[in-house]
Amino acid sequence: MLTTADVAIDLTIVRAVMPFVGLALVIVLARQLRHAPANLLVLMFTAFLDMAGLFLVIPLLPFYVDKFHASGETLFGLDLGVGLLTGLVVTSFTAAQLLTAPLWGRFSDRFGRRAAVIVALSASTAAYLLFGFADSLWMLLLSRVVQGAGGGLVGVIQAYVADTVEPSQRARALGWLSASTNLGVALGPFIGSCALELKDVDLWPGELDLVLGPAVPGVLAAALCVVNAIFALRYLEETAAAQPEGRKRPPILSAVRQVLSNPGQTTSRVILIYAIAIGTAHAINPLMALFLDDRMGIDDKSIGYVFMYIGSISVFARVLLLGRAVDRLGEVRVSRFGICSLVAFFLLMPFVGSLGSLALVLALQPIGMALTFPCLAALLSRLVPQADRGMYMGLQQSFAGVVRLLAPLVYGNVFDSVSKGAPFWIAGAVVCATLLLGAGLRRATTPP
Repeated sequence: MLTTADVAIDLTIVRAVMPFVGLALVIVLARQLRHAPANLLVLMFTAFLDMAGLFLVIPLLPFYVDKFHASGETLFGLDLGVGLLTGLVVTSFTAAQLLTAPLWGRFSDRFGRRAAVIVALSASTAAYLLFGFADSLWMLLLSRVVQGAGGGLVGVIQAYVADTVEPSQRARALGWLSASTNLGVALGPFIGSCALELKDVDLWPGELDLVLGPAVPGVLAAALCVVNAIFALRYLEETAAAQPEGRKRPPILSAVRQVLSNPGQTTSRVILIYAIAIGTAHAINPLMALFLDDRMGIDDKSIGYVFMYIGSISVFARVLLLGRAVDRLGEVRVSRFGICSLVAFFLLMPFVGSLGSLALVLALQPIGMALTFPCLAALLSRLVPQADRGMYMGLQQSFAGVVRLLAPLVYGNVFDSVSKGAPFWIAGAVVCATLLLGAGLRRATTPP
């Protein structure tokens, strides 16, 4: 097992390599986006800044929880383990987002996408400031609830794409948008780790001292939101949401009941595979930070490099690998390869013992996610009627949100009560089971 000193020596090499990785990401995206329309580039920049701000603080969240837990902080008067506490704080965002999502959808339809973007960014600014200056678990929890209740930007920006991009170009445009968000995932944690180096620096010249301490990442994320809001006000043009004429709203509750009561139906299987796999993949991320800290001494100052690496692989996989793989093998086969890659990541993760083995195993996660989820979303879009496509795509995200809400609590409890590696093995078994749901899916989705 590596000691903290061993990891610090190796991270010197990592710090030297990461700027070249960032340069490679920029070059790859620039080559792919030369022919992208101008309005899409504006959306991508907005999505990039939003995701960079989010992932600037997400990798640090478990360490903040751990600090308050070590000082004797409790929630609801219960002495909970650090894993379960982390799960509660993480899922509070998802719970708030699930409860308010229909209201924000209605808001963007009535007042426009641009207005929804500005309001969401304002809520995120407040949430990041709460995160930065949190001095208790309650404030940390409140910061996540505020951000979740403010609504996420990704769904609104996807609606922008649908409003402004020709139907024949939407799939390509959404792929580019996904690459820009993953670039934010890659660079955000790195920026967050670097920001911690400024926690003891006096930021105000002269006699007045301005030392932000551990609030630096939260303040920096809030500043990114302010810049993003100004950019959106200046460059994003308002779009009118399309209103259906002479057609009743799709019966969402009936569709939910149909998925749950008839899981063998092709549409239901695609929705459930997506929800189980993506919910599990997202649920394990906060615990991975605690696991790596315990196993290899990778702390809040170095965890950003781990998530930057994951995000970098994700961008490369989506831009360079996904399209070619789908052209040759089809969506169902590629999604199966993605599921297998995720399963391998979960099952192998507890055995990592060096930075070399960690790099190899970690690469399996972003590759698996890049190959799985775009293909499943594309399959669902072909299986449902065009008039109900938006409703079913939203339903897919809702099911995934439920899994993201519950899974961190389960895995956090297992982390505390069983072992540090047990959540990964359970996650691997759960995702592997989705291969059974996908049996015969290629035949069922192939036109006669």
